[in-house]
Formats: sequence, structure tokens, C-alpha cells
Amino acid sequence: MLRLPAETSDKLSKESYRQQRELEAARKAGTAAPAVDAQGNAINPHIPEYITKAPWYADVGNGPSLSHQRRTDGEEKKVSIDDWYDRGATAGPAATKYRKGACENCGAMTHKKKDCVERPRKRGAKFSNKDIRADEVIQAVPRDYDAKRDRWNGYDPTQYKAVVDEYEAAEAARRSFREDEIDAQTSTDLAAVKKAAKVKQPDDDEFGSDDDEDEDDDKYAEAADQVGVKFDTKSRMTVRNLRIREDTAKYLLNLNPESAHYDPKTRAMRDAPEAGDPKDLKFAGDNFQRYSGDATNMQKLAMFAHQSSQRGHNVNMHSNPTAGELLHREFQEKREALKDSTKSSILERYGGEEHLERLPEELLGGQTEHYVEYSRTGQLVKGQQKATARSKYAEDVLLSNHTAIWGSFYDRDSKQWGFACCHSLISGSYCTGEAGKAANASSSAQALLAAPPAEVAEDAYQEPKSLVEMHREKLQKSADDAAADNDGERATAADKGKGRARTARHAGENDDDEPDYDSARLRKAIEDEKKRKNMDHDEAWQATKKSKTTDVTEEEMEAYRLSKSTFEDPMANWKDEDD
Repeated sequence: MLRLPAETSDKLSKESYRQQRELEAARKAGTAAPAVDAQGNAINPHIPEYITKAPWYADVGNGPSLSHQRRTDGEEKKVSIDDWYDRGATAGPAATKYRKGACENCGAMTHKKKDCVERPRKRGAKFSNKDIRADEVIQAVPRDYDAKRDRWNGYDPTQYKAVVDEYEAAEAARRSFREDEIDAQTSTDLAAVKKAAKVKQPDDDEFGSDDDEDEDDDKYAEAADQVGVKFDTKSRMTVRNLRIREDTAKYLLNLNPESAHYDPKTRAMRDAPEAGDPKDLKFAGDNFQRYSGDATNMQKLAMFAHQSSQRGHNVNMHSNPTAGELLHREFQEKREALKDSTKSSILERYGGEEHLERLPEELLGGQTEHYVEYSRTGQLVKGQQKATARSKYAEDVLLSNHTAIWGSFYDRDSKQWGFACCHSLISGSYCTGEAGKAANASSSAQALLAAPPAEVAEDAYQEPKSLVEMHREKLQKSADDAAADNDGERATAADKGKGRARTARHAGENDDDEPDYDSARLRKAIEDEKKRKNMDHDEAWQATKKSKTTDVTEEEMEAYRLSKSTFEDPMANWKDEDD
């Protein structure tokens, strides 16, 4: 086995390691000269060893050195924060013919079809060789640390000038509009405004502005349309806070220290600072405001949820307030219904409902503003007459081409109301005019009674025939039909040599005639039907195809009826046991 020679170890001895540590301590203390690299640069002794010592893959030579920590000249330089891509730059004039490997849409060599930013053409440059674009300049912009983290990197500040110009134009138009609006006011309006302002502010201090300055401020109120500002030119007041500063603070309404407590942190004064009716006071306390609006309803809902949870129902106003409100509303409706039912049952049992009905205010007070005079008999002599009752039906409404309203005509014969324009007695009918009147007159009862009797056929008044006569006529008719059929078909049967006595009749013909079967053929048909039923389906079908055609005689049909099993017939399996 081949053994490799052991590599020489750079491990220092104990004495060498002690001397090296002492030298490092002396360099840090400043008593010894610092170490020098290959270029003659001094190395700070306080730099850790893992920084000054080069890794095994860096070829910096023996001894300490910091060259492997510095950037070499061959590294790529980063661009500054102000450098950016040259947008729209081209590498030269555009080609006149499509080149292999170029974009199939625009013909440029710097990108492919999927990266093309132009509008997709109906026929690309690859097939049309027209309007080929020039190649773009591909720039490499390696950004430094600051450029990568600059949120406005690549933004052109000159683009914001358009926003500034638009704002200045809008501001100038607004000021011009405000000036024209104030100048258009008449002198009467301005006098009214000044008078109202003097009434509201009777005491002007000596440092206040005069009327001319007030007019200028009204005319050039620049802060009128700012966000969060409400400017009123008449009252000259800009509201920025929730409370008007002219109002007396709640803690100054009553300076008695024994009055209602005021909490300056929460600005709350729950009790009324002054005694009296809360409705007449300027401030009745925060509790008075808390019990207004829906605050009481919220307390009722909370009480209902608490009582429901005690009874085992899962009602929580915090997790599901909508369900709790619906349950509370349903509970209120049921409670009112129960109260009404209890009241009605008590009144029904004991009576006295007439005492609960309240009389009208006119009868209770006995006074009214209407002047009315009555006679000794109680009839109205003078005063407001009773209003005529209006009909519940629509009045003066013409429908379906009618020229008169419904109810303008009354038919005395049928005692019905109708239309006077066409004498129609149907409310939803269409107007037919004079033709409808003539039709209604001809169809009346008097017209029908006055008309001569119509001629009636004689056979309609013949006496009814007896059953015997009807049976004889039926037999005679069937005999005549059979004789006519036999005369026409027996010649054909004689020529064929089959000797048939009569023509086969199809099933379903002459069902109303009296059946006339040949007994021999009927017996033979019954035997054939029994044999057919004993056969399989295929054998019976083959035998039927070989024996005859598809025509079915009356004897075969009767044999099928006689041999058919009628399970629904209760007399099908009946036997006479008396014989």
C-alpha cells in the first residue's frame, strides 16, 4: 500500500506562540512598531486577525496584508444616483430588409416578438418587410447602494411642472369667479350683510378692522375652498373646531365648587351644573345626552341579552348584534300579542269594552270653530254641508275606444248596466259603435219572440224507433255490405283455385256490424292460436311468415280474443259446479 508523505505543519511551538502574543500586545500598546504589508503600508494592530489574514484562495503572498479587502481596479463601477437610462436612443438607422433573428413584429434585432412593446401588426415585419424599426441601445446601468433604494430614481422633476401649471390655472380661475360673484352683489345685499354683522358683534374693539378691509377680505378670501375649512362670507367666520369658541364652557356655567364635578382629562361633566328643568338649561349634563336617541334602546337590548343568557339562550350583543336585535324585536312582538290576547280574553269574559272606548275630542270638549245651525227637528239649517261621497270606481275614464263611461246605459230587459255608445253590457268589451247597438237590439228577448219560426227538417220530428226495428235495419245493412263484397272478390278467389267463400276482413273494420263467423274456420283458427302460444317467440314468428301474409281474418281475431288470458276479468276462471 502506497503511503503519501505527511505534509509539513505550520503549527508554532509553545515558545514561538508566546513571543508572537507578546509582540501583538506591544504593538497595541504602542511600544513596538506596527506590522507592514508588501506595499509598505502600516497595518493597524487593533484590526482582528481574521481580517488581516488572507484566505487560502487569495494569492497575496506571505505576511499580513489588507489588499484582499480592497476593491480591485477590474471591478465594475456603479453609476451615481443621477444617472439613468437614455430612453428612446437608437443604435443607428433602421434596416431596409428583415434580418434573420430579429423581432417578427417590428424588425428590431434587440428583442424578440414576445418582448416587443409595439402594437401587434396584422402582418409583421418578417412577412411585409415594411416599417422596420431601428435597434435600441441596450444600456447596463449598475446602480449603487443609494440608487437602488431611491424611490424617485429615474423620475424627471420637469414633469411636475405640468401639475404646478394646472393648479395655478385652477386657482386663478377660482379667484376670478369669486371676485365676479362678490362684485355682482347689489348694494342692498352688502348693506344687509353689514347690518347683520353689526347686530351679531355690537361691541367692536378699537383694534378691529374697518369696513373697507372687511370688504377686501370678503372679496379675496383665499382660504374659502381649502380642505377642512368652512368659510362664510356673510358671517365672516371660519369653522375649524367642533365647539364654537364664543360659547361658554361647561365648567364655567356654575363656579360653585360644590356643584357638578368636571373631569378635565375626559372633558366630562355628567351632572347638570345648574338646577332646573333639563329642557330649559343650556347644558343639562352628559348623562342627559346619553339617555337621548337610541341610547335607551341599547340599554334595553343589553338587558334582554343578559336575561336571555340567564335563561339558557345564546344571545350576545357584542359578537352578533344583528341577531340579538332581531330576537329582541320578535320578543317584543310576541309580548304585545300576548298582552292583547290577554286583554281581549278578559273583556270577552267580563265585558266592559264599551267603557274603554274614548269619545272624540269634539264631543268631549263640546267646542268647535264651525258655525252650524239646526232646526227644532234636528235638521241642518245653516252651516257646512255634508260632503258628497265619492265613488270608489274611477270616474270619467274612457277605455277600449268607448266614448261613454261604464254605467251610462241601462238595459231594462236584462237589468244590467252598460255603455251608451255601443249598448255593450260587458265592462271589458271593445266599443263597436252603431253596429253593436244593432246587434244588441236583434239579440234581445223581444226581437227573438217577434221573429217568425224557422223551418225545421222533417226527420228531426220523426218518432223514435224501437230496438227491434233498429236491430233489423242493422242486420239488413250488414247483409247488403257482405253481398257487395262477395260479388267483387269471389272471381279473384276462383281464378286462384283456393275456393274461398268470402273475403278476409281486416281487424277493426265494420266493428258496429253483427259478427258472422265461419264455424269451421273459427275452430281451425282457435287450434292454430293454441299451437302458436305453445311455441317460442321466434318459432311462432317463422311459422306465421311461412303460413300466410300479414292480413288477419275475423276468425283469427276472434280466436285470439277467446284464447287471451284476461286476469282482470273476475269471471274468466269461473266454473259451474252444479252440473
